[in-house]
Amino acid sequence: MKCVVIAAGYATRLGELTKNFPKPLLKIGENTILGRMLDDIDKIPEIDEHIIITNHKFAHIFEEWVKTTTDGDIKTNTDLTDITDYPSNPCSKYKKPITVVDDGTETNDTRLGAVCDLLFAMDKLQIDDDLLVVAADNLLFFSFQEFVDFAKAKGTSCIMCHEQPSIEKLQRTGVVELDDNNKVLGMEEKPQVPKSHWAVPPFYIYLKKDLDLVRHSVENGCGKDAPGNLAHYMVEHTTMHAWPMSAGRFDIGSLDTYYEAVEKYG
Repeated sequence: MKCVVIAAGYATRLGELTKNFPKPLLKIGENTILGRMLDDIDKIPEIDEHIIITNHKFAHIFEEWVKTTTDGDIKTNTDLTDITDYPSNPCSKYKKPITVVDDGTETNDTRLGAVCDLLFAMDKLQIDDDLLVVAADNLLFFSFQEFVDFAKAKGTSCIMCHEQPSIEKLQRTGVVELDDNNKVLGMEEKPQVPKSHWAVPPFYIYLKKDLDLVRHSVENGCGKDAPGNLAHYMVEHTTMHAWPMSAGRFDIGSLDTYYEAVEKYG
């Protein structure tokens, strides 16, 4: 199984902080947002490679960061405005190789979109394995091993879900309906009238047997921008199950939530 990290966005809502620096590599304490996630995923036996799909503007920064996961100590860069002296992460001496894929874009206006970035990486690396696809802007309080075990038990491609009591928040995300066996009966993106309280975070498992559907999704009408567009498309074309998250997550989508994460978890 390959872990594919979707990290080609420009995080415009974080303003100057991410104008020339990728959001996944912002620090939370002595680690980065991405580092905290890969520290967990790297321990999963089924995972044999981490693939980071990013844009041309940030690709070299990710490449330098990858070096800090295997090289010696590097001095701390306190302002985080360039990667030259980026801090090494003592918790992130990864056992699985990390590949950085540059999608060639340099501005938010020319971005490919999350779905097209996934397809780009699949094509460039000729991927033909099960995929764990993750967005790199969340702090998670559970292990992805549970998600992988769930998908293995169900034998289908899977999404995550969590109960969201706020109708307003449900109207800004993907929402699924489930049967008693957690099979997905339907999914809507940003519904004005949500049919359930099961919200879908940006973490997915697409099995090898479904990759042909993934490869041809955009040409068959799948939306390009959000990773949830692909999940919605897949729900309509194959059997999917949803794993109810066993614990919470913290979504870093703005300056306020980033500084809140630093204060709470840094």
